[in-house]
Formats: sequence, C-alpha cells, structure tokens
Amino acid sequence: MGKIVFCDVDGTLLNNKHRMLDSTLQAIRQLEEKSIPFVIVTARGPSGIYPIFKRYKFVCPMVCYSGALIIGKDGQIMYSKGFTKDTAFALIRFLEEEKLDCTWNVYSMDSWIVNNRADERVALEESIVEATATEGSLDLLTEGVEIGKLLCMCNPERTDEIEQKLKEKFPCLSIVRSSDILIEVMNKGISKGKSIEYLCEKWNIEMKDAVAFGDHYNDLDMLKTVGHPFLMENAPAQLKEIIKNVTYSNEADGIYCGLKQIGMVD
Repeated sequence: MGKIVFCDVDGTLLNNKHRMLDSTLQAIRQLEEKSIPFVIVTARGPSGIYPIFKRYKFVCPMVCYSGALIIGKDGQIMYSKGFTKDTAFALIRFLEEEKLDCTWNVYSMDSWIVNNRADERVALEESIVEATATEGSLDLLTEGVEIGKLLCMCNPERTDEIEQKLKEKFPCLSIVRSSDILIEVMNKGISKGKSIEYLCEKWNIEMKDAVAFGDHYNDLDMLKTVGHPFLMENAPAQLKEIIKNVTYSNEADGIYCGLKQIGMVD
C-alpha cells in the first residue's frame, strides 16, 4: 500500500470532457480520511488548477509547470525554479526566425501570455483550463520575474521537427512533449520525476511507497521514479511497452481501480 499519490491532470485526473469522474473524487476523499497526501502533478499553471479545486470542493498540493513551481495545500510556494525573461526572448526569437509552425505561450505564476489569442489552439486551451490568456509580449512581465514554462502549440505534422530543433538549439533547457501538439520548455533539470523526489524527501516518504498516475511522455520519469506506477489505458502504445502496469482509462475509473488494486481505497 502506498503512502502518497501523485496524479497528472489532463488525460488522467480528468476525463475527455475535462471533468473528474465520481469514482476519482470518491478515491480522493478516502485518501483524505486516511491522511494520505494526494498531489496534482501537471504541466498546467496554478490558474488551470484552481477551477478544479472550486468545482470539486477540495484542495491539495500541486506541482505546476511539470515541476518548475510547487505550491502547498496552504497556497504557499514550496519551490520555484523558472528561467529568465532573456531566455524566453531567445526561445521566441528562435521560433520566429526559424518560422516554426507553432504558436507560443509563456507562463509565469498566474500570468499566461500568448502571441495570438485568436489562434484556435489557444482558444481551446482556454476552454480546457478555464483561464484566460493575455495577448502581448514579454514586456508585460516585470523585470526579474521567473518564467515557469514556455509552451509551443504545434502543427501535429511538425511537432517532431520542432521538438528536435529546440533540443538542438537549447540543450541547457528541459524540453518534453506532453501531447501530439504540445511541447513544454522548462528550466534545466525540471521534470515531474525530480519534483516528486523533492516532495517525498521533504515529507520523509520513501519512493518505493509512492504511487503515480500518468498518461503521456512528460509523465514517464515520474512513473519510472515511484514504487507503484500506473499508466492510463489511453496512453500512447509506446509508453505501454515501458510502463507495464496499465490501469483503466481516464474515462473508465482508472484512478479508483488502480488505488483499489493496491488497497488504498475501498
């Protein structure tokens, strides 16, 4: 039986309509009753998590921007490691000079700046996370502010190319794909796996006693790190060759059934 549960959001905690299943909420309630921490681990920013807390009337610690920002259950910042505005400017300049087929998004705490809010991909993201982007430049951010992540929303036929070019140009940054069209860019060393190691060490929990649920490539190091990894059935086939413990999908009680399997919920 695990002593802590880490959970991705999109494709995992939420179903395809971006809502939580009743069974998932029931499982979270049971964990709360047993004083077992439930931690959201997501590429989203805080503004994309607060609506979930409000809708389902619960609060938990959250790892945002795939590990660049950790906020405690009390709302206090536990950890922050973003990159500078200069680095963000360099990334944007590269994307634009290379004419890469994507639109960029920059996140800093609760700020979300995009270069084209009319882009249908931005509009879709707004509807999913229930937050509003601000169209403009990085000049909207104050000097010295940390950038949690830069997100590229790509033409799916060009995602591989864009990911490869970014990795070649910026080997000092953490670059990972979170869907067929999304590439997340964070500071060096940032990953979901590193963030949950940080929390387990802080809370004196051994990694063998940690449970994690995820569905995509940016969840892989987190799943490899814990003693009880659960990959969602809706994950890409390639990931199922690596993480053999596959639970039901985000549409079919995957989280509840996984936790029940190891005796953490009834």
